[in-house]
Amino acid sequence: MFRRTLRTLAALSFVACSGAQAQAISYVVLKGKSFYVEVADNDPARMQGLMFREQMAADRGMIFLFPDEAMQAFWMKNTLIPLDILYFDSKFRLVSAQTDVPPCKADPCPSYPTSAPAQYVLELNAGMADKLGVKVGDKLEFHR
Repeated sequence: MFRRTLRTLAALSFVACSGAQAQAISYVVLKGKSFYVEVADNDPARMQGLMFREQMAADRGMIFLFPDEAMQAFWMKNTLIPLDILYFDSKFRLVSAQTDVPPCKADPCPSYPTSAPAQYVLELNAGMADKLGVKVGDKLEFHR
């Protein structure tokens, strides 16, 4: 089992690194469900986000890592798939959620802010937060 997991993670890392914006693959656990996530931990990766993706597997997502807790706001410019945007504080507790956020089809694109300071932001396919029954205070496990 351990070797199969290592092979799977190695394959995912290769796929992630083959694109123009190479990003490490990690995983998170939310409400008992694991998601493989691309890590956006610098300004260029955070600005690119999930732009221009036409689809995303149900067990995938992106986690944005910020150096400090602050009020965050995301927008959907050039993002082609609807998303749930989940905001977590420095202790990985959910502080705010924007769910079923639609792609932006024309400028200006609206902004989707958090209602409390957040240091980590998790983007998943739209509807996943409702499916999992996430609520403020839920804890995110992050495995790098």
